[in-house]
Formats: sequence, structure tokens, C-alpha cells
Amino acid sequence: MSGGYSAGQSILAGDRMTNETWGQVREELIKRVGKNNYVTWIEPLKLSHLKNGVARFEVPTIFFGDWVQRNYADHIRSQLASAGEPVERIEFAVGGAGSRSPATTPVLKSVRTRPVSEEDLPGAPLDARFTFDTFVVGKPNELAHAAARRVAEGGTVTFNPLFLYGGVGLGKTHLMHAIAHELNARRPELRVLYLSAEQFMYRFIQALRDRQVMDFKELFRSVDVLMVDDVQFIAGKDSTQEEFFHTFNALVDANKQIVLSADRAPGEIKDLEERIKSRLQCGLVVDLHPTDYELRLGILQQKVEHYRAQYRGLMIADGVLEFLAHRITTNVRVLEGALTRLFAFASLVGREITLDLAQDCLADILRSSDRKLTIEEIQRKVAEHYNIRLSDMIGPKRLRTIARPRQVAMYLAKHLTPRSLPEIGRRFGGRDHTTIMHGVRKIEELMATDSQLADDLQLLRRLLQG
Repeated sequence: MSGGYSAGQSILAGDRMTNETWGQVREELIKRVGKNNYVTWIEPLKLSHLKNGVARFEVPTIFFGDWVQRNYADHIRSQLASAGEPVERIEFAVGGAGSRSPATTPVLKSVRTRPVSEEDLPGAPLDARFTFDTFVVGKPNELAHAAARRVAEGGTVTFNPLFLYGGVGLGKTHLMHAIAHELNARRPELRVLYLSAEQFMYRFIQALRDRQVMDFKELFRSVDVLMVDDVQFIAGKDSTQEEFFHTFNALVDANKQIVLSADRAPGEIKDLEERIKSRLQCGLVVDLHPTDYELRLGILQQKVEHYRAQYRGLMIADGVLEFLAHRITTNVRVLEGALTRLFAFASLVGREITLDLAQDCLADILRSSDRKLTIEEIQRKVAEHYNIRLSDMIGPKRLRTIARPRQVAMYLAKHLTPRSLPEIGRRFGGRDHTTIMHGVRKIEELMATDSQLADDLQLLRRLLQG
């Protein structure tokens, strides 16, 4: 036969062109969806058919195909079109089952209504800013940072799960993202899944509705590292707790790492099943304490270095950062937001960032941060914590079960309010200021040796300042 290809050669040539096209598309998809999502959801796809406006892929499970269809079909269609293969429909069939009915959904021709980063991706998107390099370490968070670093090394860890807890803006989510970033860089072959507890629940409910619970189980139990943020969200949701418990056990039994975060310790999460509390407490539970002045100042100094590159020539006077670190005490996000606003404002008006400018520009934030605790609030919270009557707190009784909580309240009043010792004494039943001073010193001495007392003080501080 002179010239041209035989039928067999035509088929082979067509297969080769299809594979070449898909290879080009895959390279672009890595850039579009990120390496972790690519490895999890795109790499397993096998292009089996590309003709007449239809692209058909082999997938491991029906659930897998449905998920790719919902979240990545537009990406695939767009990149195929860019490679010269416009398609109107993408189909998925369980691997090798050519006779089965593929899971098909016509690709819509309407324009995407939201960017990819806002979609409900298999793993929640990671914030590029939240890395270990940008995490400022101080005494309140050094243990949490060290534990997160150990997990991020990707080797064998002696604690599982790692449970991080603390108030808003103390760095839990930052550390979670940093672990995921580091694992993706060090161990790209690992399947790292990061999501919120709310997303976990949503996907479980979706699987129940679509009768794909087994696919859900297969998905979540096939990961190497599972990271769930704000796990307190599943408290009180019975069926979600049940599935979470079984997923947790399956992963731990398979020596897969779990990292969790919440706004409080496992034992303090109301309506969380006792068996789940027990399992969560089997690993390393780490409290991210409220920031101290030195840590807040360090965070501001790091942010300033970033802004100096962005706002070239903008000057900041001595004492401004110290002022902010002293005045904005409860929330790092508010602290960072205040600095962002300050630099933007100074840039727009073309002025140096001085103390006066900071006070004018941030007046509302400073007023909000100036909410002063009252001694009465402290007395009430301490009385509740130690289960004593408020009247005994300020009364004359000297029983140890009353005297110690009273001294704790005196200590907190001294450190969390601007009131003088004589003023505090008057609020504690007219006691002399020397009595208050003795109570404060006693608590300071006991904190060094009594770990339970130290824990009580940290919890009370968080409750009062949160």
C-alpha cells in the first residue's frame, strides 16, 4: 500500500495525538489547581476517548468522577480548548468499564460566576501567607510551633493526633496551613487533606443524600495526613460525629497523621461525645496562649518589613509599634489589620506614620480595644469557675476553698484592670491594700509550682479577655 496509514496505524496515531494533547493539558492544570489538588484529583484520570466534542475519562470510583465533574470539569474543558480540542461534554466511567454508563453531565456554556479559589475544592485552599517563615514564635506559642514543625517534617510522630486550641487570632489556622505547605514541599507524594469541620460535615451529608457513603469513606480514609480546622463545629451533630469517630480510628490504626484545631480543649467542647473527647486527648493537646507584649511587638516588626517593600519611602516613627503592641492586646488579626490600615492611610495622605497619626487613624480600633474589665466581672467569673458564692468572694470567710479563689481574683484584678491596690481592696469587702498585695504575691509564688493553678489562670484570662 503506497502512502497513508493503515486502519491500525490511524488508530495508533490518534491515540498518540490524544495522549500528547492530554499531556499538555495536565501540565497546565498543575498550574491552575495546585500540585496537591492535581496529584489527588487530576493525575488519576485516564483519557480514553476524545472525539466529536466528547472527552471521556476513566476514574477509580463513581464518587471520584462526580467530584471531578463538579469541581474541575470547567478547568479541563478550558485547557483542552486551548490545546486545540474544544469539547462540549466531559464523561467519566469507572476504570476499564467501557460498557458501564458513564457519569455524564454536559459542560455548561455559561461564564463561571466565581473564581476557582472560592470554590468548595476537595481540600480547602491554603493561604500562601501562612507558612512557618511568617509565623512569629514567642513563649505563648512556642510549644505549638515546635509540635507543628515536627509533624511537618513528614516522618514518624509519637503523638497522634496533634490537637491545637486557643482563642480567635492566636495562630491555629496559620500553623495548620504551614504544616500543609511544608508537607507538600517536603513529601509531595503524600496525600494531605486540609479542610474545616463544617466542610467535612457538608460532604458527609452530601454523600448520604447521594447514597455514596462508601465513596466518602474511601476518600477520607485514603489520605496520609488529615487536617480538620474548628473541630468544635461537629459537636451536637450526631451522625457527623459518628462518621468522624470511625474515620479518626481508621486513620490512626493505619498510622496516618491527624492534625486538629478548635477554640477550646477537647474536654471543654460541649455536646462532643465522650468517646471522641477521649480519643482526641490521646495525642498531644497544645494550648496557644493569648499573646504577650513581646510577641505582639515581634509580629508588628515582621509586618513592617513586608510593608516597607510595598510602600517604599514611607517612614514610621519610633514608639508607634510599641504603642500598638501595648494597646491592641486580644487579637492578632485586629493588630495586623490596624497596621495595614495605618500604612495604607499614611501612603494615601503622604505623611510619616507618627503616634498622632496612629491615634487619629485607628481611633475606632483603639476605643474597641480599650474595653476595660471590671473587678466585678473578674470576681463573678472566678466564683463561677471555683463554684463558690460571690458573696463569699468579698466576705470575711478564710476557708482555703474560698481564700484561694479570692486571691486568684485579686491577682487578676491587679493584672487585668488599671485599678490601684486600695481600689481593689475596697471592692473586696473593704480590705487593706497590703492584703491585696499579699494575695497577689501568693498567687505569683504558687504559679511556679502548682500546674493546676497555672492552668486555671490561663483559662480565666482567656475567658475574661476573649
